[in-house]
Amino acid sequence: MNEHVRSRALLEQHFDIAFAAQEGIKKLRELILTLAMQGKLVPQDPNDQPASQLLKEIEAEKRKLVKEGKIREPKPLPEIKPEDVPYELPVGWVWVRNNFLFTLKKGKVPYHLQENEGSIPYLDIEALDKGNIRRYTNDQKAPKATEKDILVVCDGSRSGLVLDGKNGAVGSTLSIIETPFFIQPFVKLIFKSGFERLNSTMKGAAIPHLDTKNLLHEIVGFPPLAEQKRIVARIDQLMACCDELEKLQAEREKKRLTVHISALNRLFEAQGSDSFTDAWHFINRHFGELYSVKANVTELRKAILQLGVMGKLVPQDPNDQPASELLKEIEAEKRRLVKEGKIKPQKPLPEIKSEEQPYALPKIWRWVRLDDICYGITSGSTPPQNIFNSEGGVPYLKVYNIRKQNIDFHYKPQFISRDYHNQKLKRSILHPGDVVMNIVGPPLGKVAIIPDEYPEYNCNQAIVIYKPLIKRLNAYIYHYLSAGSFLEKIDLIGTAGQDNISITKSRMVPIPLPPLAEQHRIVAKIDKLMALCDQLEQQIDATASKKSALLNSAMRLI
Repeated sequence: MNEHVRSRALLEQHFDIAFAAQEGIKKLRELILTLAMQGKLVPQDPNDQPASQLLKEIEAEKRKLVKEGKIREPKPLPEIKPEDVPYELPVGWVWVRNNFLFTLKKGKVPYHLQENEGSIPYLDIEALDKGNIRRYTNDQKAPKATEKDILVVCDGSRSGLVLDGKNGAVGSTLSIIETPFFIQPFVKLIFKSGFERLNSTMKGAAIPHLDTKNLLHEIVGFPPLAEQKRIVARIDQLMACCDELEKLQAEREKKRLTVHISALNRLFEAQGSDSFTDAWHFINRHFGELYSVKANVTELRKAILQLGVMGKLVPQDPNDQPASELLKEIEAEKRRLVKEGKIKPQKPLPEIKSEEQPYALPKIWRWVRLDDICYGITSGSTPPQNIFNSEGGVPYLKVYNIRKQNIDFHYKPQFISRDYHNQKLKRSILHPGDVVMNIVGPPLGKVAIIPDEYPEYNCNQAIVIYKPLIKRLNAYIYHYLSAGSFLEKIDLIGTAGQDNISITKSRMVPIPLPPLAEQHRIVAKIDKLMALCDQLEQQIDATASKKSALLNSAMRLI
């Protein structure tokens, strides 16, 4: 089997893997370009004029341009030694340094650059990539490109990206690729096939820059002109196939997400246990297909939480003490704490109106406000900078310490002195088991239970504190806040892209209160199902890694 036939078979064999693997189509594009640049994508034709003859034509064109004063006399190029050659080329190809095939003419910021005024369009990445020309100039001496030119990004995170030219002045982050017109399409492939490598070899700490010196001295396999044309045509065909694959992939994922959301909505809207069971059976029958992508697992997590606080995740038990009795216990605890001077008497709370109740509750549940079942709902504050230290004292929490709905104090830990904690920040002292939530975003809805790693904590003003009057309520409160549906009913405050929840609104949040025994069943079920979601995500990652490994193995065979 010759190299061309073998490579074609390899591409066909791994199209399905590329379609299924994470970033598989991207890797398939890289494989196509790799095969092309190694002479394995199209068959060679012994009747083609060899590339060595083409190099003579390029040399003649250069001498002509030098004589006409259009380019400078090129410097002699280092000899290509046998140890420089990475692999054997097909017959008719030659190794050549990039600097022989092209040079780069750097752009610059022209004089009198301004918006919507001037005769010459200013070509930056946005103008070329998105067709959005915003600025113009009258600087006739600025480096200019035409629609026949190709340009490369030399500065910034997209360095190495090749763009088709337009008529205009070339921006400072770009360079014109100067090359004989007849080999221009192949030179473009040199950049496209090396884009990942060019990005990885960028230099510059603050702003990455393309290492043009190394680029120009690199060697490349150079095919006969007739084969170059066949390669470019074949790549266009294969890249169009990749485009179609990406389109199909996007449509498939959209359909899968749509079906999943529809299935979850059937669970939410189910009236009665039979309807709920039917809806769950549909998900169960299609479980493997629905939960093969992380986006659906994320939606499943949200649904689990929401079903839990709607009373649909576990069955009700008529023997449970109803929520009305639990409220009496909470009220008794509140009176005790007031009598002992530990909390202040609470003002009467407004009645929870029907429009604040987004769904009907089981009979023995009750709608209450968080201020009915918690005390000391407040936020922290920020002490002077000299109060902080990184060595010890009382842990001080910021929103960034709430990660994945848990407290991660190991991330950028800060401490404050115990004296300042006990005196100036007394109202925001946190204890293990307290529930906290960020009230400054976006995003809002970051929630955590204070762990027992330290006996006490404190926090800043972007965090609100919920201390349940009966501590065993904390896990249910945590899951209710994590579900986040209450956020849809809150009028947010804030400006300049910042969303804030006031302390008053934080206290007034309505919460559906189940019997305490059912709360424990809900929490246990949620924890079990969240562990299942963790396993699903691990399986998705493992499957994606396996498919990527298969595709990478195929690429390494080339």
